[in-house]
Amino acid sequence: MRELTYREAINEALFSEMERDPSVFTYGIDVADHKNIFGSTKGILDKFGPKRCFSTPLSEDAMTGFGLGAALCGLRPIHTHMRVDFLLLAMNQLANMVSSYRYATNGTLKVPMVIRAIIGRGWGQAFQHSKSMHSCFAHIPGLKVAMPSTPNDAKHTLIAAIRDDSPVIIFEHRWLYDICGPINDHQSSLGKAKVLRCGKDISVIATSWMNVEAIKAAEILQKRGIEVEVVDPITLTPLDEQTLIDSVNKTGHCIVADNDWVHCGFGAELAAVISEKSFDNLKSPVKRIGFAFSPCPCARPLEDRFYPNAVNIIRAIEEKLAIDETDLSGEDFYTYENKFKGPF
Repeated sequence: MRELTYREAINEALFSEMERDPSVFTYGIDVADHKNIFGSTKGILDKFGPKRCFSTPLSEDAMTGFGLGAALCGLRPIHTHMRVDFLLLAMNQLANMVSSYRYATNGTLKVPMVIRAIIGRGWGQAFQHSKSMHSCFAHIPGLKVAMPSTPNDAKHTLIAAIRDDSPVIIFEHRWLYDICGPINDHQSSLGKAKVLRCGKDISVIATSWMNVEAIKAAEILQKRGIEVEVVDPITLTPLDEQTLIDSVNKTGHCIVADNDWVHCGFGAELAAVISEKSFDNLKSPVKRIGFAFSPCPCARPLEDRFYPNAVNIIRAIEEKLAIDETDLSGEDFYTYENKFKGPF
């Protein structure tokens, strides 16, 4: 198998779909800039020209409406938002227009529109540049929502989204862009979860970057003979409930590690689904892990407390399985925040 980084996988998906279908184009703030959205749109402008790859003014509402109009006219726009926080400025378009057109026209009109929304922490980006917000959009009927966490899933989720006739929002965690992984040529569809690591003792259902933390936690606990199963929903809407249920029915324990606030978050939806449909097989209540319920602080020590990580997952597993705490003094945890230098 070939190996690509997350950014390379997205770039490859864009190239292949724009070569395959001349109706596909990409636009957004800094899409054609030299930074190329963390490198994910590198070479697109040179290959396809400014009519199919262009930067836009700072007007989220207008640019989302522009994409809607293009989609209704038979094109397949890919709109990139550098900060999901400001996708809220397009909420009227998304909640009242983009999501509703197929329903309002009884399927006569299609809205083949993709929105790439960048999420995740950086270097003290604080409360206006660190949100996830995926639960807000997954709540709206008519919008499909995905959060791929591996390069392979990033590539194939984007391809499936571009080819879909409904609007799709893809959330990309900025820390994932340097993650490297194998790429296969098997096309995947939206709405299918994946078991990233098999185990028999406990299930951790994680979203986005929390899958990286969950796998790290599983590797550490494996040394103690504890087998942690890590499941990535990938697509929030539509949700592949059966893969999640099958995992929990096997292990009897479940922790939901969501890359967002816990209160009223997507993790609550997952916990409700598991509690309802795996009730007879649960050996303990579903545990949720997520952001601290406060605006994201700017100072590094406080920021580190705000975001959950592999240590939080390990401690939650130990508590659920009623085992002694693992000595973590010799472990080397992922410290990407020391490496991250911003979009340049």
